[in-house]
Amino acid sequence: MTVRTRFAPSPTGFIHLGNLRSALYPWAFARKMKGDFILRIEDTDQERSSQEAVDVIIEGMRWLGLDIDEGPFYQMQRMDRYREVIAQMLKDGLAYYCYMSEEELNALREQQMANKEKPRYNGFWRPEPGKDLPPAPTDIKPVIRFKNPIGGSVVWDDAVKGRIEISNDELDDLVIARPDGTPTYNFCVVVDDLDMKITHVIRGDDHVNNTPRQINILQALGGQLPVYAHLPTVLNDQGEKMSKRNGAMSVRDYEREGYMPEAVLNYLARLGWSHGDAEVFTKEQFIEWFDLDHLGKSPAQHNPEKLLWLNHQYIQQTDAADLAKRARPFAQNLGIQIDHGPDFVGVVNILKDRANTLIEIAEGARLFYMDPPQHSAADLEANVPSSVHPAIADFMSELDLGDGSKAAVSAAFKVVLAKHGLKMPGLAMPVRYALFATTQTPALDAVISLIGIEETKQRLQRSIKIS
Repeated sequence: MTVRTRFAPSPTGFIHLGNLRSALYPWAFARKMKGDFILRIEDTDQERSSQEAVDVIIEGMRWLGLDIDEGPFYQMQRMDRYREVIAQMLKDGLAYYCYMSEEELNALREQQMANKEKPRYNGFWRPEPGKDLPPAPTDIKPVIRFKNPIGGSVVWDDAVKGRIEISNDELDDLVIARPDGTPTYNFCVVVDDLDMKITHVIRGDDHVNNTPRQINILQALGGQLPVYAHLPTVLNDQGEKMSKRNGAMSVRDYEREGYMPEAVLNYLARLGWSHGDAEVFTKEQFIEWFDLDHLGKSPAQHNPEKLLWLNHQYIQQTDAADLAKRARPFAQNLGIQIDHGPDFVGVVNILKDRANTLIEIAEGARLFYMDPPQHSAADLEANVPSSVHPAIADFMSELDLGDGSKAAVSAAFKVVLAKHGLKMPGLAMPVRYALFATTQTPALDAVISLIGIEETKQRLQRSIKIS
């Protein structure tokens, strides 16, 4: 049997991390089992669905590297297939026309609630042997209902929640087509899963209540039950269900804020699944390790600090040339002219150990491409006092003796510190300020090696002369 999984989002809004986790796990399981991963767009809610939302879903999956084998399939393009199945179900006695008006249905529900009963359709129009139905009213467009089995139970072994059993007496006859003939969600899902030969349905546990209805329809159509795995809810950092209303960020927001897709994928993988104590792992390791047995049974809580920490780990581990390529657009968005100045790869290399995001790398790079600072005499006197000028002059001379490498700059510092009896901050802080008008930079030996000995000397000389 070829494993076939699917991700079936509704394009009715933006896609957040909780949504993408529902794509990640079926994708990973399909890859682990050498199977197929299908993308299906459940767009029957035409009032709320939009192509923009579809594009965001596809772009978010592409950004994370969740490649698909088939699709995207759109339910609205499969209407003829749904109607064909409904027609066959009517012919086979698996479904029937129901003429109960909305007013009658509301009155029935109110009476049931008054009697402290569960509101449900009472099967008035359900055809049964020996049952006489009234003539069909001509002024009401009927819905079509599925003839749910009477008696017995729906049972399945959920890969996450264990054995689940629901009595058929708890289920009424589900509407599978509206008065205008439009098929309903639960029916379309079953036909899609049947036609697409889905073997494993891995989705959020908000679908648990739909599952017994879908199983009954699937079995009536002669289909074989897939393996169901219902994932616990993802909560935001306040403990509420993750949603746009509760402040969840869209996937595009994480991309814009300089997160690495590998870090987000790693984070999502751990948001409801584990492999021992492993915290940082590659996509390839995740696929190799992934199984349904280690999916969490309790709600997972979003932890922004953990995601930021993971992003920092991936930035540190990424090759500087690759990282520079990723950070370049962020630097350009900040108006930094990275093509005029030090090698950007080198700049990124000395910034990456301190950065949590690609934006932080870009912001840190500004220092290396800005015009030389215009110091005032008062600022220089406060930050580059005349008492340290002889040491700075000797430092420039020592720089001339080296090859401009980080090691040579470091050696120049050591010689001058020893000669003048200074501690490193006593020389480094004035040099930093003279070079950049700030006392906060990465390691000075790496910085000076990057901007070059001549540029360094010009800035230092200018500062000494002004003061």
